[in-house]
Amino acid sequence: METFEFSGDYIELNKLLKASGLCGTGGMAKTEIEKGLVSVDGTVEYRKRCKIRNGQTVAYGGRTVTAVSPESHATES
Repeated sequence: METFEFSGDYIELNKLLKASGLCGTGGMAKTEIEKGLVSVDGTVEYRKRCKIRNGQTVAYGGRTVTAVSPESHATES
């Protein structure tokens, strides 16, 4: 399992797919989500702008990425 570090409270699903390299382009990310090929925490997700927060996992194309926000760790201390 891979990790993807993002800043802020959340990252939109389509942006995470592109930025993490799971999808080559933003357009491809949106299309794959619409097709039902992406899951978040084990559930198929159809919302392109679904908010992915610290600790959530995204799976696509045989790869799984866990979203990690350093800012969330700072507020937990």
